[in-house]
Amino acid sequence: MTDHTETTEWNSAQLRRAIKAAGVALWTWNVDTDAFLMDRRGYELWEIADQGVLTFEHLSEKIHPADRDRVRAAFSATRAVVGPYEIDFRILSGLDVRWVSARGQGSDEDIIARLMTGIFLDVTGRKQAEEGHELLAGEMSHRVKNLLAIAAGLTQITSRSSSSIADMTTQLTQRLTALGRAHDLVRPLPGGQGSAALLGDLITILLAPYDETAAFSGRIRVAVPRMGVSEGAATGLALVIHELATNSLKYGSLSVANGTLDVSGSIDGNFVVLAWTERGGPEVVAPRASGYGCRYRINTPQ
Repeated sequence: MTDHTETTEWNSAQLRRAIKAAGVALWTWNVDTDAFLMDRRGYELWEIADQGVLTFEHLSEKIHPADRDRVRAAFSATRAVVGPYEIDFRILSGLDVRWVSARGQGSDEDIIARLMTGIFLDVTGRKQAEEGHELLAGEMSHRVKNLLAIAAGLTQITSRSSSSIADMTTQLTQRLTALGRAHDLVRPLPGGQGSAALLGDLITILLAPYDETAAFSGRIRVAVPRMGVSEGAATGLALVIHELATNSLKYGSLSVANGTLDVSGSIDGNFVVLAWTERGGPEVVAPRASGYGCRYRINTPQ
């Protein structure tokens, strides 16, 4: 019978396999001569040829200029650090930037023959994930602030044009719902170029509830160029489309059984021209009320 006796000590072969599997690079630093030695993984990580004497000063030339002074100062100060330490910094790998974490034991603890020892870890993936999370959090914070500002503005405008609390509630809810539909369509663009929604999808989704309310499918037709609309433009356009559609439902072509609405578009140089055409509605008269979306000018014949 084989004796499977457990041991608390690992042999050198096991340690080497574990270090290799973890992607750990080993280093030693002579605190008197500044000589720096690494294992093969370390030279591969830094993309430095294992030739001649390497000093920490030479090694630091591979560090990103924005981190170089900080890392030099930190390494010099590690001898006074009590206990373990960890320093994250960037190194240059051709045109790419790689994140490295240096870890060791400070305060000259366990120092032998004036050599400090430690490890390097490639933490590029972790740092990129952290940066991605920070960018996402910043973008979300920016969007929330914008939406709160828009909601506050809409509340003030709606309160001035409403005849009652119930009317204000209905109008404000509809306008905020239109904004929600617009933001649902905004998607990130490839290559970090921001976010956008397709113009045709945006208008169609915004007008869909009015087509259902009118109870005649197909009365609203949308034919616009295939193009993207930025997040900021989508917000403004959503409010404009909502106000026009609401007015059409109350006073325009969608207020009668046989009325139709056509939204078409064309590109004119650097501009996109949208045409809102209502047919079959009641006779158009000048509005008497004033409020959000009700500013107008009547041109009289000379």
